[in-house]
Amino acid sequence: MPTQTRPFDSALVLDTPEAIEEYLTDAFESDDGAVIAQALGVVARAKGMSALAE
Repeated sequence: MPTQTRPFDSALVLDTPEAIEEYLTDAFESDDGAVIAQALGVVARAKGMSALAE
């Protein structure tokens, strides 16, 4: 019987401002626009779009 797995959602572990800061810092250090866009989307999901907009 194969093992059941689920995709990892990094938004679930971004639960502190420090974790978000480190995550975004790593993304910006990559100098890759796609990585940065992905990271911003993950942070938006982690914080909720309403909180991010404020």
